[in-house]
Amino acid sequence: MGTATAGQSSKERTAWHNWAGNITATPARTVTPASVGELQETVRRAAEDGLRVKAVGTGHSFTAAAATDGVLVRPQALAGIRSIDRAAGTVTVAAGTVLKDLNLALAAAGLSLTNMGDIMEQTVSGATSTGTHGTGRDSASIAAQIRGLELVTADGRLLTCSEKENPEVFAAARLGIGALGIVTAITFAVEPIFFLTAREEPMGFDRVTAEFEEHFAENEHFEFYWFPHTGNCNTKRNNRSQGPAAPPGPVSAWIEDELLSNGLFQAVNSLGRAVPATIPSIARVASRALSARTYTDIPYKVFTSPRRVRFVEMEYALPRGQVVEALRELRAMVDRSGLRISFPVEVRTAPADDITLSTASGRDTAYIAVHMYKNTPYHAYFTAAEAIFTAHGGRPHWGKVHTRDAGYFAEAYPRFGEFLALRDRLDPDRVFGNDYLRRVLGD
Repeated sequence: MGTATAGQSSKERTAWHNWAGNITATPARTVTPASVGELQETVRRAAEDGLRVKAVGTGHSFTAAAATDGVLVRPQALAGIRSIDRAAGTVTVAAGTVLKDLNLALAAAGLSLTNMGDIMEQTVSGATSTGTHGTGRDSASIAAQIRGLELVTADGRLLTCSEKENPEVFAAARLGIGALGIVTAITFAVEPIFFLTAREEPMGFDRVTAEFEEHFAENEHFEFYWFPHTGNCNTKRNNRSQGPAAPPGPVSAWIEDELLSNGLFQAVNSLGRAVPATIPSIARVASRALSARTYTDIPYKVFTSPRRVRFVEMEYALPRGQVVEALRELRAMVDRSGLRISFPVEVRTAPADDITLSTASGRDTAYIAVHMYKNTPYHAYFTAAEAIFTAHGGRPHWGKVHTRDAGYFAEAYPRFGEFLALRDRLDPDRVFGNDYLRRVLGD
């Protein structure tokens, strides 16, 4: 599964842009190290040259967290499973491994992560470093499933971190936003592969919000989507089952996952961008197009789905008890505004965890995510939504659009100062700094 290509360095200035196309950067050089040793040397040389260093995965963040005018490190050659420890229930994987490849390899070995997000195109290091999560009553983000990691620090050293080894670094570096070093390997907790039964069902906005806590308590994984300009939602409940696998039929799967969720959705968003006045009518039709269905499969086939319609996203983590009120305020704001929103709003949950800058650090959490189709003006919508989310003590996803700064985060995260002190120790010269980190962490 791993690759063994020679390390490559490009001295030509080549522009980089993220998946959504809203962030671009032109690094002085781009490096694809083929070994951890080459990566260490890359960091040392950059520091000597007075250049900053950032690692970039597949560009699925909507912020400039990985942007740099210095040295851009592409870790894709550092890929593959290093080892599986069935007795300990762990897998150690190189940082450039794409989640899809990890999921396929684990399934072939009869293993699985406990929880995951809804796409699997990111590298494992990119996903965990920005706080990628799915939804779960008891199981948390991908970063919360980390049991150990390796980190190249600003002086080129390789640190091994776990609860027993460099525990203060481990507490923070599981979700480090690229500020503490470059992750080279991650050890995840895994378990024997299991089945999930998914139940997808349309439901009215008033009902799903009134029953939110009930749905949360009764299901291992509950989420729902609200379609703006309508009173319609689509709910999804994933729970473990004995199996056997009973995936959607090929026709049903194509209609739901390809035609409606990608092909038709692409077309209606393109129409909505060209003629915004059509969006409310389209939303009413689209929100009624999805039908109830139930299916059973292994975890990654239930948790994840293809996302080929490109968009820009903002997501905030709120105390779970405040999410319904915030969502109702969001709906009221959209209804009284002239905004035309073609993307559904997504609501998910996570239990409290112990990661220093996790959006669920120290509190049971629910997430509200708002989206806009690519190349569509999103500032007015996101600004109004953010005002609602911050009024409820929200914490923005580190890899999604937001306008918060270090002053805000010092209030939002009780352990913010702890993270800053660790950064000062590991990277006093800000070798891994960039404009985004200057804003969110300060100098």
